[in-house]
Formats: sequence, structure tokens, C-alpha cells
Amino acid sequence: MNIEGKSIVLGVAGGIAAYKAADLCSQLVKANATLDVILTDAAREFVAPLTFQALTHRPVVTEMFSLLAETEIGHVILAKHADLLIIAPATANTIAKLAAGLADNMLTTTALATHAPILLAPAMESQMWLNPLTKSNISKLRQERDVLVVGPGTGRLASGASGVGRMAEPEEILDAARWVIGRHGPLSGRRVVITAGGTRETLDPIRFLGNRSSGQMGYALTYEARDRGAKVKLISTVDLPEPSGVKLLAVETADQMLDAVLEAMDGMDVLLMAAAVADYRPARQQTK
Repeated sequence: MNIEGKSIVLGVAGGIAAYKAADLCSQLVKANATLDVILTDAAREFVAPLTFQALTHRPVVTEMFSLLAETEIGHVILAKHADLLIIAPATANTIAKLAAGLADNMLTTTALATHAPILLAPAMESQMWLNPLTKSNISKLRQERDVLVVGPGTGRLASGASGVGRMAEPEEILDAARWVIGRHGPLSGRRVVITAGGTRETLDPIRFLGNRSSGQMGYALTYEARDRGAKVKLISTVDLPEPSGVKLLAVETADQMLDAVLEAMDGMDVLLMAAAVADYRPARQQTK
């Protein structure tokens, strides 16, 4: 995994989704990243620093004016050595501070000082996410700081309501982090088309001719190419989680896959055909 050995800072802002940040922290550690965690004062109301210290075996940063070592100014050292800053959950308040260039806590100070890419995983109530001010702040961060955003998803929120604003799952954030880390890899600038899954040829409204291809080979190739910096178009027949940073084209039949491949190949460098394309199709389909 391309995260191995990378220096990642995980910033946790104050929201109920902070409990998910502990799972994300664990997954980053398992991926052998060098991980430092920053908790805002509000985050500490939801989860204790000891949780993250036990997972990382490293001190958790909570105080803005404490030195990480006798001569190390915390936000300067973290900002300088970071390969990636992840903020999960990213609350509406923290997003607004970042957009305004405020630096009133350890997390926002580090974000302002770093040249590393920043990945936000927003989490808030639907009305807050859909508020024009939040939308404007996100747009400004994307345009002026090249900030990347994963989520939010739709589902049950802390209020008990259901809607958009739910923080992306840790697996989604980890996948997005792999994409961001790999953008300048050895395949940077290369453009790759990959096919995955088994095609289905319709016999009638119920049945089809197909095969047992899972699509996992095509997706594995997709992750590897993307993690090395390639721009990937994935043409797939299977319903697997969409890889971050990849253009996914969904097809079903062999003819659809052929058309998609021919169209996608314009200007591309490499075609990797991992799909199991049907050998036969019916001369005509039964409509009932």
C-alpha cells in the first residue's frame, strides 16, 4: 500500500463522528503510516486522547502552545513533515475557519502552515452542509488550497434524522488518502483504461447468459495504477465500491463494453482488459 512509511497527520474536530476517527486511525496504523493525531478541544468532549495514543503509540497533540520536544514548535514540525493532512470529521466550524485562514487552535494552525495536501471528511447536519455559506467555504478551499473532499454520505444523523451529512466511512477515507498520496507517483501523467467483471447477455426479462467473474482482478489493477499516479478509467459490470479518483463507467453487455472501451481509449496510453466478456449472445431477446 502506498501509504506505508508516509507521514500523515489526522485532525479530529468536535462531532459525534469523532468515534469513527478512531477506526480510521487504526486502519492508517495497520497500513504502516507514520501517524500523528491532533484533537481539538471540542473533539475531546467526544473521544479521549488516550484512545488515539493507544492506537498510534505516539503522543496525541491537544495543546496549541505546548512543545512536541524541547525545541520543536508543534504546528511547525507537524506541518513541515506531513505528506498528508486528513481532517475527519471536518465540522462546519472547522471548514469555515480553514476557508477564512484562521489559526486559533492546533489543527487550524497546522493546516495553515502546511504545504501538504489536505483531505476533508465533512460531518454535520444536513441543513449545515446544504447551507450556501458551507458550500461557498468548500468551493473556496478546493479552488485556493486544492483541498480534496470525501463524502459526506447520506444516512442516519446524530439528530436522529436521515439525510446528507454523514461522515464517509473509514474505508472510504483511507481509499481517498491512497489516491491523494499516489497522485505524483511513477505513473503520473499516464492514462489507463481497465475493464472488470463479467458481461451479461439478456435472454429475457428474467434470465441472462453470464459468468462468475467477480471483477476483483480489474479492480486490483485499478487500485495499483491509481496508487502509482495514473489517471484511470474503469469500465465495469460489477457493483463494487467506486475507487476514489477513478472515472467509473458502468456497462452490462459485451456490445456496451466494446463501445465504452473504444470511446474511452481516445488519448489513453494503456488498455488492461481484465473483464470476462461473453462468447455468445442470443440472436434475439424474448420480451416476455
